[in-house]
Amino acid sequence: MAPDLNLLRVFHTVAEAGNFRAAADRLGVTRSAVSQAIRKLEDGLGIALVQRSTRSVRLTEAGMRLHEQVAGPLSMIGAALEDTLDDGPPRGLLRVAVTSIAEPFLSGPLVATFAEAYPGITLDVTVTDDVFDIVAAGFDAGVRLGEVIEQDMIAVPVGGLQREIAVASPAYLERHGVPAHPRELVPHRCIGWRPGPDVAPWRWEFVEDGHAFSVAVDPQITTNDLQLMLRTALAGGGITFGPEECFRPWIASGELVPLLRHYLPPFPGFFLYFPNRHNPPPKLRALVEHVRAFHQPGT
Repeated sequence: MAPDLNLLRVFHTVAEAGNFRAAADRLGVTRSAVSQAIRKLEDGLGIALVQRSTRSVRLTEAGMRLHEQVAGPLSMIGAALEDTLDDGPPRGLLRVAVTSIAEPFLSGPLVATFAEAYPGITLDVTVTDDVFDIVAAGFDAGVRLGEVIEQDMIAVPVGGLQREIAVASPAYLERHGVPAHPRELVPHRCIGWRPGPDVAPWRWEFVEDGHAFSVAVDPQITTNDLQLMLRTALAGGGITFGPEECFRPWIASGELVPLLRHYLPPFPGFFLYFPNRHNPPPKLRALVEHVRAFHQPGT
């Protein structure tokens, strides 16, 4: 079968959207046109790529293999076409995968000012803590902590230095006491974070006399939702641990008390990262320039 890029583009969109209607909306065509395109691609290959239901579609094993193979090349083709048509203000769909704890990016002002500065760009932000190949998944860029970014990526700081911190409500500390050293956390009721159901809870790491160490905290409550961690701590449910910036308003109001700051020095924080290409598309260059300008001192 001769490759038909239009059919592959429809298939990729269906795989990303999870159903024909959402894919049709993204592509600006009818649901029937999407269904016919998928059927034509399957007929040409002689194999089923999706399993259909009334509300959603699920990729078959062959469909998953095909999606893994075509997602990256289709993204590169799209970027090349945008470069060719670069004859005006940046425009197009810009897809970014952002970790849920990247408060400097997700707090609102950065995204709002970017949308105002570049009305021709549609910014699609997926908040996810899964670690994956953003190119293969069809994303233009990602935002993560620097330690989990592949070395072949270009990385631009978002928000400067960060600090993790342990916090609890005054009511909890009055009942259970204030830990003076990280090892005193072990008997406390702790609220932990994990990026996914099959991943171990995030380690609580500290520094003492220049040496890093972790504490074997066994959280009684574990979640992948930062808001649940925050709300549970505010309700007196225990001690939680995360980026200081996420807790700052409640620390300032006295609703949360910072703990063990002496053992939690600042570290390089979040980065916007993207593939190392000679000529990135204008929409991505616009985001990079905006991030750099937004976090300059005094902005």
